[in-house]
Amino acid sequence: MQWLINAAEQAGWKATAKPAVTMKTPLADAWKSVANAYGVTEGDLAVAVAKAFRIQPADLLAIEDRAVKLVPEKMARKHNVLPLKETHAEIIIATADPTDYNAEQAVQFTAGRRVVMRVAGPAALSESINIKYAPERAMETLLQSVDPGGLSEQVEVVENSSPEEVNAMEAEATPVIRLTNMILHAAVAAGASDIHVEPGRNQGVVRFRVDGVLRQYMQMPLPALNRVVSRIKVLGKLDIADRLRPQDGRARLSVANKAFDLRISTVPTREAEKAVLRILNPDASRALDQMGMAAHELARMKHLLSYREGMVIVTGPTGSGKTTTLYGGIRELADGEVNIMTVEDPVEYELAGVTQIQIDPKRDVTFASALRAILRQDPDVVFVGEIRDNETAQIALQASMTGHLVLATLHTNDAVGVVQRLVDLGLDRTSLAATLRGALSQRLVRRLCPVCSMPQPAERDAETERLERAFGVKQVRMAVGCQQCGEAGYRGRMPVMEVLVSTPEFQEKVTRAGSTMELQRAAERGALRPIHEVALERVRSGETTLAEVERVLGESDSSAVTTPAEPEVPRILVVEDDPIMRELAVSVLRESGYTVEEAVDGQSALELLQRDNNFSLVTLDLTMPRMDGRETLRQMRSAVATATLPVIVLTGNDDGETEVALMNEGADDYMRKPLDPARFVARVKAVLRRVA
Repeated sequence: MQWLINAAEQAGWKATAKPAVTMKTPLADAWKSVANAYGVTEGDLAVAVAKAFRIQPADLLAIEDRAVKLVPEKMARKHNVLPLKETHAEIIIATADPTDYNAEQAVQFTAGRRVVMRVAGPAALSESINIKYAPERAMETLLQSVDPGGLSEQVEVVENSSPEEVNAMEAEATPVIRLTNMILHAAVAAGASDIHVEPGRNQGVVRFRVDGVLRQYMQMPLPALNRVVSRIKVLGKLDIADRLRPQDGRARLSVANKAFDLRISTVPTREAEKAVLRILNPDASRALDQMGMAAHELARMKHLLSYREGMVIVTGPTGSGKTTTLYGGIRELADGEVNIMTVEDPVEYELAGVTQIQIDPKRDVTFASALRAILRQDPDVVFVGEIRDNETAQIALQASMTGHLVLATLHTNDAVGVVQRLVDLGLDRTSLAATLRGALSQRLVRRLCPVCSMPQPAERDAETERLERAFGVKQVRMAVGCQQCGEAGYRGRMPVMEVLVSTPEFQEKVTRAGSTMELQRAAERGALRPIHEVALERVRSGETTLAEVERVLGESDSSAVTTPAEPEVPRILVVEDDPIMRELAVSVLRESGYTVEEAVDGQSALELLQRDNNFSLVTLDLTMPRMDGRETLRQMRSAVATATLPVIVLTGNDDGETEVALMNEGADDYMRKPLDPARFVARVKAVLRRVA
């Protein structure tokens, strides 16, 4: 193995000890000994060896499957080589011993091609061989590093809705089951609300959404990730053979003897399938007093719940805690003397003494059909998981006018926006004014970690100074980061909300179609505190930071602007692969006075938004090459910069279920093609009004 030492010397390195290398030293031990003696890594040594032999280092991230198939696993392991690429004339292999003539001859004979060698360290080479030829071995290695205490064995599949009837997994679990269980256990332990299993070009990544923010948990080889996704599909009773269509499922698990529901969604990507798991704790609902609401908003919310008829709407983006807040309200009302019934998709928490109905479109159990049936069950309080369409809105309105208290969620940006959204769904303004008791708009901000947060120093950094100028508030405490909070500086979340209580003045503005500004002023005269004001109160009390408020709510409405500014022309991004349809949409919008940019597909749109997200609205075609509108919408909603950017989805598809799904996933409106120019512009204006 003298050639290893010669390569190190030629690189100009100086040994701190004499390498313990002889002719009989195993190859892997020789590499390790020389690397330690010269104080370098095996990767550094591989580069030096390649240079000494005038060949190239191996790129173990760029491996072609068709090249791997030319060399049997037994031969690859015997000679410790890995095929990287092939052409009709040659095959490129990675080796830790460029002097191994026997390996070169064996591969050349088997592959029928001239051999070109590349150099890799034996440890990295062995790991790559496991990944390509036996992913289970790679997963075993991964498990040894992330699951030393056998935590994966604390995860069990619950076959029905009763946590007591748990069937334990077999003691001798396969690596893929153990690795999947380990991911689930770690997610629950971290308090994650979602698990993202995402493929990349050469490897995959698992990320957890904790307190509303994604954080990376682990990376794994792509073959291992594919098997984990298949295991997840088995849990959700999905078709593991179908990798070309999105699928949705559900499962129930027991993690450390505690039951959790999983909502599973898979979508095909260019490289493989991506899976997202929503983790629901059926026992996690809390009373209103336990949610950490500000006293003013808590009192107004309880006032709204004191009505015995009318509508109370809770609004906010996906993941803002709307359902949790309404469940707290239902617990407040569930005193055993009233009949409470819910229609949900999904049923997130189990509530004693409440009749809960799960939506199932395949069995014709929709929000509208279930709501009609509920009204024949003599309810006092009706909770509608979401008002998505005209039919559901009309039935909810009729219920609220006939002696029922209707609680519902809706997707709008603020409390006042509820009015325009319900009008857009077809409700009569006069009836709406008479029945709408109030609306609540909510967001969740992260709470500073109680262990590591510290008082804000008198000397501010530039970013803190900018935020204090923008919001007009001095920050009291700052985030630091520790092991308890995963180095995030925050631990747990709390609601910030604005609560609109309808007044005679507000009702009059609704009836005569007052502008958004008029409605907002009437609401504030009725004691509504804008959500920014409530959030800044949390900053003054030292519970959160200005950076977190800006992340969740954007810049304050009370930004440091001392002179009236010229109204900004809305900027719209049109995403459409059909050139004729794109030209029509662009020309119509420009004629209406808007600034318009174009993108030919979802991938191009996301790349543009990463560089420049200063848009007022996006129109998004549903069917496009490279990336369709649905995946584009999901990625926009998962990115902080575009999470609240309004989106109108355009499609020639006449499928009502698709419309419902897209609105539920964050679309602000949905239009069918071909476009009527006047109607198209009117819908654009309506969405822009709601977010103004």
